[in-house]
Amino acid sequence: MTIDTLAGTRPALPAREVGGLYAQVQQFYAHQMQLFDAHDAEGWAATFTEDAHFDVPTLAEPVRGRAGLAAAVRRNKAQQEGDGRRLRHWIGMLDIGSRHGGELRTRCYALVYATERGGPSTVLRVCVMEDVLVHADGAWLTRHRVVTRDDLT
Repeated sequence: MTIDTLAGTRPALPAREVGGLYAQVQQFYAHQMQLFDAHDAEGWAATFTEDAHFDVPTLAEPVRGRAGLAAAVRRNKAQQEGDGRRLRHWIGMLDIGSRHGGELRTRCYALVYATERGGPSTVLRVCVMEDVLVHADGAWLTRHRVVTRDDLT
């Protein structure tokens, strides 16, 4: 399920609005993914709203709220330590869609790289990430995230 019914149907922001906003959102995702890959559970969860909804196909059901998000990061850390590999997330091809009532809709590609201890890095997954972002207290927060995987569609 995607946030928008069809990719590309969201109204694009006018070019004059994109520059600074694009840089802000790129920085937000860079920071958010670095926290995730560092297994900073509470720091990463704090980049979401209190009532956030996180839907990703690697989990049996969507996660709701910061406590659930932090718990998922701790589980990921334990699993990666157990299987001896490290995951890194790369976000690119960011498309900023419409802005309604303080919400921002984004769509981007997320590549997940896996590195076996002492081995090479390989692309583990190719995903599409669709978010609803809100601006609160001078920072962007993710309210709703849906991730789909190319190998499962």
